Amino acid sequence: MLLGEYRTVERFPRVIAGPWFAPMMFNEPSCGHWITGEVYRIDAPRLQRLDRLQSLGKPGNFRIAIEVVPLSFGQTVRAFAYMKSRDLTVGAYHSDLLESYEDDRFVAPWRR
Repeated sequence: MLLGEYRTVERFPRVIAGPWFAPMMFNEPSCGHWITGEVYRIDAPRLQRLDRLQSLGKPGNFRIAIEVVPLSFGQTVRAFAYMKSRDLTVGAYHSDLLESYEDDRFVAPWRR
């Protein structure tokens, strides 16, 4: 269930990187930009599918609980965010730090 549009309370670095031109966020609070995106309430099986899609469990891939605030009126909540290690992107950046993600070069998993 979609809860709405939120933004991170802290700033994080986000880039486009890797062979699939994927957006990647790094767990480096206070560096980069506030990240805006949708927050969903999901069940455990769906969370497990997202974890697999995000390669959770493989080195350099993390799911972190962070504080987010709604763009409209509301209180701060904790939400999961998927983050990557910079080690996964050495020499493979395709952008500077991004405030918003609007790029059509991403290669979806079913097209790889």
